[in-house]
Amino acid sequence: MKNEHAHLTECAAEAARIARAVRAEQLDASATPCGDWDVRGLINHWVLYTSYGLEHRALRKDLPDELTTRDFTADADWAEKYAAQLDRAVAAWSDPAVWEGEIDLGGSTSPASEIAAMLIEETALHSWDVARATGQEFRLSDAAAAFVLDVVDGSAALYRQYDGFADEVPVPDSAPVFERALAHSGRDPHWTAV
Repeated sequence: MKNEHAHLTECAAEAARIARAVRAEQLDASATPCGDWDVRGLINHWVLYTSYGLEHRALRKDLPDELTTRDFTADADWAEKYAAQLDRAVAAWSDPAVWEGEIDLGGSTSPASEIAAMLIEETALHSWDVARATGQEFRLSDAAAAFVLDVVDGSAALYRQYDGFADEVPVPDSAPVFERALAHSGRDPHWTAV
């Protein structure tokens, strides 16, 4: 749990940094690495699941409808609110007991540690998506990148069943670790909005 929480903390800090650098005029851009979403839709998904969803999973609570339908970007200070919610989510996972047991996913359960790993993965991947869509660089330590790659490789088949990942993008084995994680999740590591 100690290493995983460190990876979560790192990914959350990077997500907050990226959010704060998104300019208001970029919210209406249509091009993102996630073809079905424009920038606003991508950011709303990112904010919902990587901050509110992250905290609610730790607390074993369902996300209320009010959150699942909210346009977070409608608030001028959405990035600061997101950063504050990320802090609350990371704090919720700081208790070792939260990593134990199962989490109800609405009809099925999964080990809390597996859910946390997938949320770390989602935070890293969608932070990269937002960074790329808004002309930013995404930074992640080698240790955190290796963790994300392991989670991607462990969950890719399941995600593809539900259209969560596209088909794997070929990259050489010598590619940087996070590029391999992106490629294995169906993202082109060299995607640009232009």
